[in-house]
Amino acid sequence: MTMQLYLIRHGMTQGNTEGRYVGRTDEPLCAAGERKLRAQLRYMPDIGSGFLYVSGMKRCRESGRILFPQARQKVIPDFHECDFGEFEYRNYQELSGNPAYQRFIDSGGQTGFPGGETPAHFRQRIVQAFDGFVRTLGVPGPRQAAIVCHGGCIMAVLDRYAQPHRDYFDWQTACGTGFAAQLDTAQWAAGCCRLTQIRRIGGQEDL
Repeated sequence: MTMQLYLIRHGMTQGNTEGRYVGRTDEPLCAAGERKLRAQLRYMPDIGSGFLYVSGMKRCRESGRILFPQARQKVIPDFHECDFGEFEYRNYQELSGNPAYQRFIDSGGQTGFPGGETPAHFRQRIVQAFDGFVRTLGVPGPRQAAIVCHGGCIMAVLDRYAQPHRDYFDWQTACGTGFAAQLDTAQWAAGCCRLTQIRRIGGQEDL
């Protein structure tokens, strides 16, 4: 009943290369992002035509097609990136001197994004979406599955469910990389919700 789950961040977009807050902006991979993602193929698991889940954003769908070309994609509802509100698709240089941005920085990011989501709401949304996804897998679930999504989604899931626990920002991962974890669908259905034996994938050293 134990399955291997891969949580992989999408490849780079133009906004990523410019340090922008890329949330609801539905931009594709940039040329450099696609090239670097293809270079990661040798580090990725082979799921064949198996279970592949994605955020509905272009950058995740495109990354999924590159990394797992034989697999059919299924979207996980509500598993999109944070809504950055007024900061959407702007970077530090463009926001410098903005009072709302300064308050956000001074709070350590806890005040949330003006016109967007708070960190607490975002994490709750992702955790609920992930829990719902796991429960759709059934008991026993598939032997392995991959999710291609956003960095914040991965961080929220592992902050909540990883054993041993590490804090949210400890789970940051570069574009085109991610984590492998084990998940027992029977235990999850019984209320023991956890991810174990976590290791980095995508050209990164194991934890």
